[in-house]
Amino acid sequence: MAKIAYILLCHKDPDAIIRQANRLTATGDYMSIHFDARANPAHYDKIREALRGNASVTFAQKRIKCGWGEWSLVQATLLAVEAAVQAYPRATHFYMLSGDCMAIKTSDYVHDFLDAQDADYIESFDFFASDWIKTGLKEERLIYRHFFNERTHKWLFYTSYEWQKRLGLTRKVPADLEIQIGSQWWCLRRRTIEWILDFCRQRPDVMRFFRTTWIPDETFFQTLVRHLVPEKEIRNRTLTFLMFTDYGMPVVFYNDHYDLLLAQDSLFARKISPEATELRARLGMLYAAHGVDFQISDEGRNLFRFLTGRGRIGRRFAPRFWETEGTVGRQRELMVVVCKKWHVAKRFLDKVRQVTNLPAVEYLFNEEDTPLPDLGGIQSSLEKRTRHRRALMRMLFDYFDTDRLIICLDPSNLELLHDFYADRSTTKILEIECQFTDDYLIGHAKRVGLAGELTSQTTLERLLPTIRNDLALESDHIRDAGFSSLYVMTERNTDQVNAEPISQFLSIGLDPALEIARTDHLFSD
Repeated sequence: MAKIAYILLCHKDPDAIIRQANRLTATGDYMSIHFDARANPAHYDKIREALRGNASVTFAQKRIKCGWGEWSLVQATLLAVEAAVQAYPRATHFYMLSGDCMAIKTSDYVHDFLDAQDADYIESFDFFASDWIKTGLKEERLIYRHFFNERTHKWLFYTSYEWQKRLGLTRKVPADLEIQIGSQWWCLRRRTIEWILDFCRQRPDVMRFFRTTWIPDETFFQTLVRHLVPEKEIRNRTLTFLMFTDYGMPVVFYNDHYDLLLAQDSLFARKISPEATELRARLGMLYAAHGVDFQISDEGRNLFRFLTGRGRIGRRFAPRFWETEGTVGRQRELMVVVCKKWHVAKRFLDKVRQVTNLPAVEYLFNEEDTPLPDLGGIQSSLEKRTRHRRALMRMLFDYFDTDRLIICLDPSNLELLHDFYADRSTTKILEIECQFTDDYLIGHAKRVGLAGELTSQTTLERLLPTIRNDLALESDHIRDAGFSSLYVMTERNTDQVNAEPISQFLSIGLDPALEIARTDHLFSD
């Protein structure tokens, strides 16, 4: 059975550290602590005294002053790892933690999880090819030497950096290493840890390189594990659930996140707010519990992106360079059916084809596998279709040899509607307004990744009003956009009432419009 040595880097809140150490070692595991030398000495003394009688807790033999982005964080980790390797020969896994981390699974679950696969868990993406770094320095982290801390000595940091650029004082990455990048929160097997420590002793050149690398805690272990361990034994993920805002700040969890955290496919979570006393208490009792059944839905990250994305949806105001001369055509009429329930719009289009013989294409900007003719590759992916949308539409008009064409769009495609209305062609919209039951909204949430098959009913009930409001806002945005030739048919209206907007949208008589409105089971789910 797995026996874990937790590697804890911390710098504050001694009472929480004492509780965490006692809690995680109570079930037979170990802990090695490095307490920042910059921190209050009295706090360190308090931790040492409180844990003196716990044989499952050890401390790094040397304490160093740590700074964000510095080599000191890696050095502190190595010191804590060395202490754990020496003190606990029975430890099979080494799990990196901070003082803000807490277990979101029981000890039984954690050990069973690690026993299930003989593997290391660490994020490691190609430093140069991946887009893991979103903003700021990238290649410059490696090819220049960084002697100062960007946060505490900003002027020195950037002055040193600029002078190295001017003088061409670049350096080469060690030739036998492919630099990787990823989260610093890893779980490694004992064999891997011993290989890393041996490598550190044998390769002073690599150690010198990383000592002046900027933010090496995101590259050092990630690179060495890929260099030393067969790829088949590496799981490219962290077992600690963490998220970042679009400002690059870590998401903090509070009391009402308990059910969400337990449902994630992770063993620990960070950051738990110091003020979330109820959440800390409940998670504290969880680790030693037995017989807990976890329903893993793992929707946390998708749900966070969805909820924080509300209100930040914008659109570009200038056409791309390849679209400046693009146009669908002045004499052409593009008719757009907008409907959130795709199956309803598809039934509607089938009936329209039968009654009018007009060419129609379903959700070509939303569904990858929408049937389309070969248009020279422009139709091959959603990205290409959206990027070259006017050219695509012009080619479809030519392919069908028509001046009138119907397509379907999801209501979220407001940018596309604006773009088509800005064209010289005539554009019409028919919005099919549907009613949404709770069951449909739950299914929608699962289809788009906001919920999983095992998401709790409580979470779903809290999520439903937000989803319902979001769908209503999409419709409101279309109404508020001021589009001309906008027609609306709704599920609540009679067939006779719906026939009128259909007639105007398709420019047909009321009788064929009524036949379309009477489509069998049009609004059925």
